[in-house]
Amino acid sequence: MDVSEVLLPGVGLRYEFTNHEGHLIGVVARRTGDFEVVVYGDDDSDEAWPVFRLNEEEAETLAQILGAPRIAERFADLTREVPGLESGRVELPAGSVYADRPLGHTRARTRTGASVVAIVRGEEVIASPGPQEVLRAGDVLVVIGTDRGITDVVRLLRG
Repeated sequence: MDVSEVLLPGVGLRYEFTNHEGHLIGVVARRTGDFEVVVYGDDDSDEAWPVFRLNEEEAETLAQILGAPRIAERFADLTREVPGLESGRVELPAGSVYADRPLGHTRARTRTGASVVAIVRGEEVIASPGPQEVLRAGDVLVVIGTDRGITDVVRLLRG
């Protein structure tokens, strides 16, 4: 899908693409951190109707919701394409020594060879979490690695 990017001096950036129904859709990313989604008229591409506005936090939440299935699909595709590479879901138990501590404290990749690529916390998905992301009991960690590496992450988190 082609996405065009237009600089809006003093405002921010506008991203435009044509959806599967042939409608021109625009997303205005304002310098303030707010976003506006618009649909352009079929007869006049200069005429746009606002669909909704989001503040920075709302936009991040929507991106996580929309991106979560795509992230899972991409990991599934990757594991099919690379022999020996697996993906797994590992829940952080309540009694884990890593509950309420940053992900980096686990040193999971160094110790197991497997990487934590996302954290699912209730309805929230934290894609590509950094080492400073604090883990919570009940978090589900999406892990990519060998079968053995994923098993080692389970053991590590359970202590």
